[in-house]
Amino acid sequence: MSTKNFNISNKVIWLSSLALGLLMAVPKIAERPFNLYETVVNCGVTALFALFVWYYNIYTLPKYTHRDIAKGFSVSRLIISLVTGVGVMFLLALLQQELISHLPFGPTMLMIEVRGVLVNVTFYMFIHFLYQNYLHQKVSIELERTKMDNLAAQYELLKQQVNPHFLFNSLNTLKYMVENQDEHSVDFILKLSDFYRFTLESRKLDLITVSEELKTLEAYIFLLKARFEDGFDVSINIDKAHYSSHMPPFTLQLLIENCIKHNIVSLDKPLKVRIYSNGEFIIVENRIQLKRTKEASAGVGLDNIKQRYLHLLDKTVTVESGDTNFTIKLPVAYENRNY
Repeated sequence: MSTKNFNISNKVIWLSSLALGLLMAVPKIAERPFNLYETVVNCGVTALFALFVWYYNIYTLPKYTHRDIAKGFSVSRLIISLVTGVGVMFLLALLQQELISHLPFGPTMLMIEVRGVLVNVTFYMFIHFLYQNYLHQKVSIELERTKMDNLAAQYELLKQQVNPHFLFNSLNTLKYMVENQDEHSVDFILKLSDFYRFTLESRKLDLITVSEELKTLEAYIFLLKARFEDGFDVSINIDKAHYSSHMPPFTLQLLIENCIKHNIVSLDKPLKVRIYSNGEFIIVENRIQLKRTKEASAGVGLDNIKQRYLHLLDKTVTVESGDTNFTIKLPVAYENRNY
């Protein structure tokens, strides 16, 4: 028996119903003289009602959600089940009266209805217990899966953050600046140190505030500007109210890296990137000027961000690619985490 991935064996349902029917027929079996026909009818009526209670309560279970655990016992569903069961048991009492017409209908019906209520309450409580246990197991499995997915995402993020190509390019830029006695060489070293310090401090965190993310981004942009000069232009206009909201660490840095990876960055054709607030979103938008030759990519940057927003904040990142602009919409989130 299966409903909404909640499984109870048909064998269990039918055998338990038959066993209950036999149990309720014990008084008839003990009567003298023993009447086999009345015993079979009595057993059959109880077994049929037990089958009805099984299937009815299983098929009317609520659709699984994360809130079902908190809801607990549903009195309204029990009342509906009891009222429906009384109606069904009345019909079965009429059937029994047709098959055993010499029995007084009033007392017989009352006995059958009381029996039906007891059976209904017992089975409802048992099914409810099984279902709640199923929900607890399902939530536990989902939490374990989320932990595993999060660990995998963090691993991929770490590979992106400690990008050997970025470090190699930064050291090459520093070498060029030192050789030309650039007055900003010391600032470059300090910003490079800041960036990797932020990396070490934040890589173990699930979420950081937008204000903390912007500190990392500031150091990263300084390093990129030293490398690309006027070929790279970033404007940041995030609402101050969003500074206290949360996002996965290095979200903005990875998105900027993604822009540079796929687009031409040159003095003749500067790459313009805008980061700004719009309603309940932080927008990262760049002008599309794709490279003719694509750089080698692990393909995990944008997917990494989507997965972490979904797992940690239960929010969806929106990606829009137009004719001239590529836009990423990051939902603003003020809660610390989804779980």
